[in-house]
Amino acid sequence: MNEITAVQDVRVAGRGEPDAQAGPELACPVSPVLDIVFSRWTTPILWTLNQFGRQRFVVLQRNIATITPKVLTQRLRQMERDGLVVRTYYPEVPPRVEYEISELGRSLAPVFAHLAEWSAENLAKVDRARQEFDEADQPAVAAAR
Repeated sequence: MNEITAVQDVRVAGRGEPDAQAGPELACPVSPVLDIVFSRWTTPILWTLNQFGRQRFVVLQRNIATITPKVLTQRLRQMERDGLVVRTYYPEVPPRVEYEISELGRSLAPVFAHLAEWSAENLAKVDRARQEFDEADQPAVAAAR
């Protein structure tokens, strides 16, 4: 089943509208993927593991910089549960734990590559659109005061 077929399957027959009874994940079939992959910290973690390979917790935290240990632990556990990250425990003294991106996580590399390409091509356009919008909105804000 391709993406178009998947979207068509959740449409109300003949009207081309999403089936309200189907729920948001069926009305937009990529919603569950977006929830898993593009949460606040999942993307930087996956990106870092994909770029730098297997890493210990402290090195991973240092490479992401702004993430707290608690949040990194929570996200890594969830990503391990989702099959995106592999955790390897070495029973030595002191114990050592390393994280690496799984094959499933690595399968997202083309998605990230396309997003990086889109970003390079379009973020300046987004910034310009925001500036134009904000400048056009300024007289309305001043008049409302």
